Formats: sequence, C-alpha cells, structure tokens
Amino acid sequence: MVHVLEVCSAAAHCASATPLLVIAAGAVLLSLALLCYILFPPKRHVYVLDFAVHKPHSSWRFPRSRIGELCRGKFSEADVAFQERMAYRTGLSDDTAVCPAIQSGDESNCTMEAARFEFGATCITTVTELFAKTGVKPHQVNFVITNSSLFNPTPSLSAMIMNHFKMSGRTINYSLGGMGCSAGVIALDLARELLGQHPNSVALVVSHENITNNYYSGSDKSMLIPNVLFRCNGSAVLLTNRRCDVPRAKYTISHIVRTNLAADDTAYNCVMQTEDAERKVGVRLNKDLIQVGARALRENMTALGPKVLPYSEQAKFAANLVLRKAAKLQPALAARLPAAWLQPYTPDFRKAFEHYCIHTGGRGIIDGLEKEMQLSRQQVEASRASLYRFGNTSSTSVWYELAFIESQRGLAAGERVWQLAFGSGFKFNSSVLVARRRIRDASHAAWDGFDGEVMWRELDELEASAAAARAAKAAAAAAAAAAGGDKAACS
Repeated sequence: MVHVLEVCSAAAHCASATPLLVIAAGAVLLSLALLCYILFPPKRHVYVLDFAVHKPHSSWRFPRSRIGELCRGKFSEADVAFQERMAYRTGLSDDTAVCPAIQSGDESNCTMEAARFEFGATCITTVTELFAKTGVKPHQVNFVITNSSLFNPTPSLSAMIMNHFKMSGRTINYSLGGMGCSAGVIALDLARELLGQHPNSVALVVSHENITNNYYSGSDKSMLIPNVLFRCNGSAVLLTNRRCDVPRAKYTISHIVRTNLAADDTAYNCVMQTEDAERKVGVRLNKDLIQVGARALRENMTALGPKVLPYSEQAKFAANLVLRKAAKLQPALAARLPAAWLQPYTPDFRKAFEHYCIHTGGRGIIDGLEKEMQLSRQQVEASRASLYRFGNTSSTSVWYELAFIESQRGLAAGERVWQLAFGSGFKFNSSVLVARRRIRDASHAAWDGFDGEVMWRELDELEASAAAARAAKAAAAAAAAAAGGDKAACS
C-alpha cells in the first residue's frame, strides 16, 4: 500500500512539473525566435512607385551645327573642327538640349543663378510632374535624396526641393556630390537602405548633372569631349515601402550591386575634374578609361551573376574558372586543351534579363557592351535612342532609357530590367528592377514624337561611314608597310 502511494505521489509530481517544462521550453523557443528576428530581420521590400524624366523646352534645342557657331572665336580652328567631328561621330541627333546660359555664347552668363535656374527648370518641373502622376503629396515624403556631381551649392539641391515644395520639417534630406555618372544608382541604393530601416515611408530621389557651370573653354582635347557629349537632364523617382502603395507600384528593387575601384590609382584618375595648363577647369577623360571600365564591368558582373543567373550559367562560369586556374598551374595540361577553353567565360546575362538600360557614355561604350554581352540590336535600342535624342544625360540616363522601354515597347509582369551605370571613381553600379505588373504605353512626354526609323537610318549611315574610314586607314597602313618592305629589299 505504501509503495502504491509512493508511485501515485511521484506521478502527481511529474504531472505538475510537465506544464512548467512546457512553459519553460516555450519561453526558450520564443526568446530564440525573437533573437533571430533582431539579428536577422526579414527583408523589407522597397518598390519604385513611379518615375519621371525631364522633357527639354523646344527653345533649348541644340542642333549639331550650332557647335561650330558657339565655339568659333573662342577656340582655335583645330579645336572647333575637333568638336564638330565629335558631335557627328558620337551618335547624337539635332534634338538634344543645352541651357540658355551656354547657348548665349557669353561665359559671364554662366552664373550660380543660371545654374540654379537650370536645376529648377529640369528637376523641379520633373518632381512636379511625378507628384501629379502618383498623387503623392510633398508633405508625405520622408526622405529627399539628390545627386549632382559638379554642381553642389549651399543651400543644397535637396534643400532647394524641400523649400520649393514646402515639405515637412521632419523630412530628412541628403545631397550626394562628386560621384559621377553612376550616382543615380548610388542614390537609389541609399533610398533603399533608408526605407529598409523605416517602415511606412516614401523616398524621393532626384538625379541631375548641371551643364551651366561646367562648360570647358580651354584647349585640352581630353577635356573638350564633355562639351560635345553632355546635355541637359533631370529625373525623379518615388520609392515606397507603404502597404497602401504596393498594388500600384511599378517595380520591385530586386538587387543593387556596387563596384568601386577607387583604391587603384589608374582607375581613380581616369575621369578627373581639374585645371588644364591655362588653369581652366574641366573634366579630363584619359586613355585608360576604356580599360578601367572593362575591368569594373567584369568585377560587377562577377558579383551580380550569382544573384541573377540560372544555375546552368553559374556552373559554366565556375568550371571555366577552375579549368583556367588548373591550366595556369599545369602548363602541360594547358598544352593539351583547346585554346577556346582557356578563354574567360562571359556568362550569358540574356538569360537573366529582358531589358537593358546601359549608361549613355558614348556610342563606342554602347558598341563595346553590345559586343561583350552579345546583345541584340533591340536590346541596346533604349541606350542608343537615349544618347541620340538626349545626349549623355549622366546619372539620369538609366531612367531616360527605362522611360523609352515603357513608352515605346512595354513590359510584362515579372520581366527584369538591368540598369548599368558607371562613372568617375571609378565605379560600376547595377540595379535590378522587376516589373510588378504589365506596363504598356506609359506616358512619358520626353519620348513623344520620337521616330525610331529615322534614328536607325542615321546611325546605320554613321556606322557605314566609320567602317569605310577604318578600311581606308587600314589600307593606307598596309600600303605604307608594303612600300617600306620594298624599299628595304632594294637597299
């Protein structure tokens, strides 16, 4: 009997202890879950609600023939001829825009006031258009981010926007300066990081490069090229993480990958704002630019690839890398392998993206990326059209190109857009946007009346002329070499 009572007592004790154990275990699990949430918070998606790009006023139109008129009397005839040649070789049309201060031909008109006027005319108007398109009110904006490499007044450009639209005193503003043609993606990345930490928020990103206070009047050819290429511009993008905006948002920001070669002296110096021998300020582009850009592209693609490429392409890339390293260590192995196997494998990014927005750095840059990535004529059309219609619009170019795709071609839900931006530093930055819904015939006034057939006809004629010039140069070099050989044989 005593034994039975002891057993019953033990059972009762265990029964009473069981709920305590369950509660303790639950508390431990809950604590672990909370710790994991704090250490590894869930990714908060950031969306592109909408965007707008500036359409220049017709009075700002700057046909290529005007370059000679503007330069003659201020530059040597050789420098005038150089700029005229460049204007017709770089893939620009006669419809690009230059601000009134520069078109006046009087350097004294390129004042701080004129530069502020250019920013207001290109960017304030674009932000106004964007607010009207989205219905977002200025007081609802939590963050304002501007980027402009070479025009950074006080008060800042972001403060200028806040003042114009009388935004809330709680709005936080940032102005990025000196970060080159890839700064638009950098500003986008900053906005994404801010929204990742602040729920239920809206960020406005305004990108711009100012022409008024950056016209070069010297005689250094490496500093004259920006005069020919850069044109007036402005873009505005609204980003959000508010739940109420998700159904109407256009894109999800999927990835942003940034590559920076600033630690390398050659890369750091290849695009530099400086003075020439006559102490005139301009932006110098040196001979290393193409080589540095190619290296930055490779590094950026290597970092981006695992995030976007299908496993089949990743496997090919990895196998090629291992094989090349093995061949380098074992020369005998390298001798037995086909030469093609030892060439670096460029992954097929066409399997990762449907649309491409390549920075409009120039016709040669677009040609090089088209060849490197084996892109089709249609896949680089947005970039060529943006360069042709608007010139080099610096950090805004990737948005002019996306506006072209939306208004001229359209996107299906789920299609992926690769924005490739690169510039001084040297930096190469990629952003990947995924369309959340079908986008067809989007309204972008900047592209109204654009005639793609006329553009391609002009560009094909330009390429034919360039090919003929290259052939003539090669023939002349061959003839000179043959003449030299004959002379050596006779002697």
